[in-house]
Amino acid sequence: MAHLSPQLKQATPVVATHGEGVYLYDESGNRHLDFTAGIGVTSTGHCHPKVVEAAQRQVGQLIHGQYTTIMHQPLQQLTAKLGEVLPAGLESLFFANSGSEAAEAALRLARQATGRPNIVVFQGGFHGRTVAAASMTTSGTKFKAGFSPLMSGVVVSAFPNPSTYRNLGWDLDQVTDFALQQLDLVLQTQSSPADTAAFLVEPVLGEGGYVPGNERFFAGLRERADKHGILLVVDEVQTGFGRTGKFWGMDHFRGAENPLTPDIQMLAKGIASGFPISGIAARTEVMEEAWPGSQGGTYGANAVACAAALATLDVIAEEDLVANADARGEQLREALRRIAADYPQIVDVRGLGLMVGVELADADGRPDTATAAALQQAAAQRGLLLLTCGPWTEVVRFIPALVVTEQQVDDAAEIFADAVASVLG
Repeated sequence: MAHLSPQLKQATPVVATHGEGVYLYDESGNRHLDFTAGIGVTSTGHCHPKVVEAAQRQVGQLIHGQYTTIMHQPLQQLTAKLGEVLPAGLESLFFANSGSEAAEAALRLARQATGRPNIVVFQGGFHGRTVAAASMTTSGTKFKAGFSPLMSGVVVSAFPNPSTYRNLGWDLDQVTDFALQQLDLVLQTQSSPADTAAFLVEPVLGEGGYVPGNERFFAGLRERADKHGILLVVDEVQTGFGRTGKFWGMDHFRGAENPLTPDIQMLAKGIASGFPISGIAARTEVMEEAWPGSQGGTYGANAVACAAALATLDVIAEEDLVANADARGEQLREALRRIAADYPQIVDVRGLGLMVGVELADADGRPDTATAAALQQAAAQRGLLLLTCGPWTEVVRFIPALVVTEQQVDDAAEIFADAVASVLG
C-alpha cells in the first residue's frame, strides 16, 4: 500500500474536508480557526468566492498553456496588473511555480547579469529547499543537511536580529551597527565586491523567527550595493501581497529620500490564494542580461493560477486587505503582549501586520523549543491552528488570512491565552 513519506510530519492533527475564510473543518465537522493560512499562502482566506469563481471559469476555457510555446490572456493580464503594484522600476517579470524556483531564478539572473559568482545571504534567511535555494538558507540546518556538497559561492553575513544578541544587552542600533560592520568585513575578507553578484535578503525573517529588519540596515545594503555594482535581491515570498500591513514588506523601510527599490524581487505564496505560482520582477536592464534559454518551465504561469492571482489582487484592493492586515496585526500583537506580561517565558512578541511571532525562552534565556511546541499543540487542541519557527523552533507564529476580522483575532487571542495558562501555569 502506498503511503506518504514518514518525514512529512503534520503540525496539527486536522484532516480538513473544506475551508471557508479563516476556518477549516475536519472529518468530524469540527471548526478550527486557521492562523497558518497554508504557511502564509491563502491570503484571501480559504475558498474566497471571487477566487473560486475565477478559477472555475478559467478551468472551462484553458487549463494550461505553456508560456514559451503559446501566450494566454490570464498571463498577459496578470503581468499588467502586477505592474500596478510592484515597486517603481521593476517592469520585467518571469514566472515559475514555487518560492524555491523564484530563488533559483533570482540567483541565476544575478550571476548572469553581473558575471560574478558569489551571493551574500543573511543569517536566519530562508529561501527554499532545492539545492541552490537550500545553499542560500541559514534559518536551520534541517533544510540543508544530509545532501552535501551544496552549491558554492554563498557567503553568510549578519542580520540585525535583536534576539540573537539579547544576552549581550544590545539595542537595535547596536545590532544594526554590528550587522553592517560584519557585511563590510565579509566584503573585505570573504567575498570581494568584484566577485559578489548580489545581496539576497528577506524584509522580515520568516522561518528564521519572524524578525523584521529596519530602515537603516536596508539603506546600508542599498548603499553598499550601489557602491560596488552589486545587485540587491529582496525575497518577498512570505512578506508580499499585504502580509505585513503594507503591500510589500520593504515598504516599511522606504522613504522619500530612501526608496530602497531592489534590483530583483521574488514573489510567491499569497499571490494566488493557494494556487501555485511564483516569480521574479527585475529592472528591465537587469532582466535583459539573462542568457537565452535560461528562463522557462513546464508549469510556470499556469492559466488557472494566473486567473486566481488576478482575482486575489482584485480582492486585496476591493476589500482593503492591506489596511486590514495592518489593523488586525496591531490588535493581535497588543493582545499577545497582554498575555505575555504574566509569563516571563514569553520574551518577545514581534512582527509586522499579520506576520506575528511569540518567542519563548527558559529561565536562563536560552531558546525554549519544548515550550513553543507545547503551546502550539495546546492551541491546536483548542481549535486554533498555529505553527512554529526560529532557529530552535522557539517561536510560535501567527499568520492568519488577510480577511481575518476583529472578532476572530479576539477569539484567537482568547484561545491562545487558555493554551498558555495550561502549559505555563
